[in-house]
Amino acid sequence: MIIEGPVILVRLPNWLGDTVMTLPALAALRASLPEARIVLVGRFASLLRGQAVADAVLSYPHAQGARSRLGAALRDWRPDTAIVLPNSFESALAARRWGARLRLGYEADLRGWLLTHPLEQPSPRRHQIDEYRQLLEAGGVVSGSGAPVYTLPHNRQAEEEVDVLFKGIGLAPEGKAVGLHLGASFGSSKLWPPAAYGELSAQLGRAGLLPVLLGAGGENETAASVVASAGEVIASLVGRDRLDLLPRLLARLTCLVSADTGVAHLAAAVGTPTVTLFGPTDPRLTSPRGRTAAASLEGRAPCAPCFLERCPIDHPCMRSIEPAAVAGAVLAAVREGRAA
Repeated sequence: MIIEGPVILVRLPNWLGDTVMTLPALAALRASLPEARIVLVGRFASLLRGQAVADAVLSYPHAQGARSRLGAALRDWRPDTAIVLPNSFESALAARRWGARLRLGYEADLRGWLLTHPLEQPSPRRHQIDEYRQLLEAGGVVSGSGAPVYTLPHNRQAEEEVDVLFKGIGLAPEGKAVGLHLGASFGSSKLWPPAAYGELSAQLGRAGLLPVLLGAGGENETAASVVASAGEVIASLVGRDRLDLLPRLLARLTCLVSADTGVAHLAAAVGTPTVTLFGPTDPRLTSPRGRTAAASLEGRAPCAPCFLERCPIDHPCMRSIEPAAVAGAVLAAVREGRAA
């Protein structure tokens, strides 16, 4: 077995969705090495606190000075193994600076020499969840084939805060709310047009559902455009949640509609049905997997999937996804979720 304890460092991915997609692999690691001290290091590591997959979670800072101080602290722990889940050169270099004797990761970005056990990337590429699992299997970890499962740790205060958020926009804490998430961190190429969200909102309302706009504070202008397109007021929590509340908020929804974004993966992991819209990216590689309905609608265009952050033309792939088709997928997901 390549992966050894007693101290195992896991460098998590830099993105929210990718972090959620590590959960099956991390659960397998924990089950295979119950006596080891497993430490997660990553930008969204705090999200995995309370998931029973690690003994400690540490945020990976942006500033180089803070990273150097973290590296010095990790070296003092004398780690036996570092599992490098991102494919970047920087993440492998950091693992080497942490002093890990064994360093396992995919050979990518000219970093093979920094790893003691580089693994060739699958060809053709597999779903991200399966690639994380395959990497740990190469290290000797026995894993299964389950979807990510996120457990909400007990936190009465956080639950009450979510209650206040819902009541503040005139919605019952639990009911028929369908989240419409407007953003995507990757880039504007993933975004569905505001007019399409406006039409979807109207169709969901006619079906007896309650659309709620979601997104970071930077999506306020987009939210205003959606409302203008709809011609009616739409409940909005844009810019009003935060990371530690997000899983609980998503768990209250009847369904979530979004682009290919990390929020969709988190929603699926907490058990909320999802409808995810794909255009420049490939659902075969990053579609959400969950315990309930997880539908993916793929926009059609000769250039898709292009994997570009910004569309150089007029977003034909995303514009080809019709609001009526999304509304139908939402209704089907809601029915399936209620039957589960």
